[in-house]
Amino acid sequence: MINKPIICHVTSAHPEGDIRVYHKMCVSMANEFKIVLIIPNAKNRTEDNVEIIGFNTSFKSRFDRITQAPKQILQLALSVSADIYQLHDPELLRIAPSLKKKSGAKVIFDSHEDVSQQILDKQYLYPIFRIIFSKIYSWYEYFSLKKFHGIIASTPYIKKKLSKFNVNVVNICNYPTIKNFHQNSLNKRLNSKPINICYVGTISESRGIINLINSLELVKNDVVLNLAGYFSPKTLEKKIKQLPGWKKVKWYGFLDKHEFLKLNKNLIGLVNLLKTPNHINSLPNKMFEYMSYKIPVLVSNFPLWKKITKLNNCGITCNPEDSNDIAKKIDYLINNKILLKKFSKNGYRACVNKYNWESEYKKLMTFYRKIFKD
Repeated sequence: MINKPIICHVTSAHPEGDIRVYHKMCVSMANEFKIVLIIPNAKNRTEDNVEIIGFNTSFKSRFDRITQAPKQILQLALSVSADIYQLHDPELLRIAPSLKKKSGAKVIFDSHEDVSQQILDKQYLYPIFRIIFSKIYSWYEYFSLKKFHGIIASTPYIKKKLSKFNVNVVNICNYPTIKNFHQNSLNKRLNSKPINICYVGTISESRGIINLINSLELVKNDVVLNLAGYFSPKTLEKKIKQLPGWKKVKWYGFLDKHEFLKLNKNLIGLVNLLKTPNHINSLPNKMFEYMSYKIPVLVSNFPLWKKITKLNNCGITCNPEDSNDIAKKIDYLINNKILLKKFSKNGYRACVNKYNWESEYKKLMTFYRKIFKD
């Protein structure tokens, strides 16, 4: 029996069950490679053919995690003797030189976000510090990533940016898995009273929750917003629940996306993220997950998102900063049942044909083979 190559995934920040790290990068690849996952606060075990190695963390702050976790992780990673180490967090960039030198293995970086732009969105930092830290990270990223054997980028925009640092960059998107697609009956959703609309994901001001809740007071149709996710920060929950529009909200707390989308007769899926540097060129998972459930989408009017909805004729856009516009677009969709039926079918078809993990899996396999050969 030929031993499978070993790919060791390393994260200092992502939780167990993370969609990209665990389900996409680990579980889906476990038949082709021996997969090891080093992850914080997990029980050592083998699950879904993935060997999980946990390490205990009790960091008091983000700064403690960033400064202390990499040292602990480096020793664990070296104990694996992997052929490829795939790092998933920016603070792990600094262990790459030691990992390469001491193990002789290939080291790649999985860039989930445009980190320098993401720093500019950090509300807990003073504005001047956001700018300074963003520039420092951009400089550090440039000198670090060009020494990696390869880079995986979660969006085409990130790929284009990081290709300036490294010649071996591939774009692997977080599209939904075909086996999770669900053909909900649109007719039942069209005729439900009140009309169900939904948002699932992190609930924060930068993701447009205040404008969305305020828009519910302005919608002329009888609607209820099915909301699932956790508030970030936790203190935001009290503020949001005091808004008049909250009476039209049914909040489920944190819930698995697929379980949530199966629960309700949702007619419209909302992604009204605000215009921040990190959002404009992102590809939000929830947009494609709505489409894979035959749910028409109402999304922010960023150029990239406009292009996707127009090209696939699967939804419309709104100004996420304007509650009046959000409300008008919700009413427009509800009042156009023929259009909703087209959007429902077209969105689902687009996911079957191109926005799915199976297509990304093939690209990822080609990338890994190239890394092994180089």
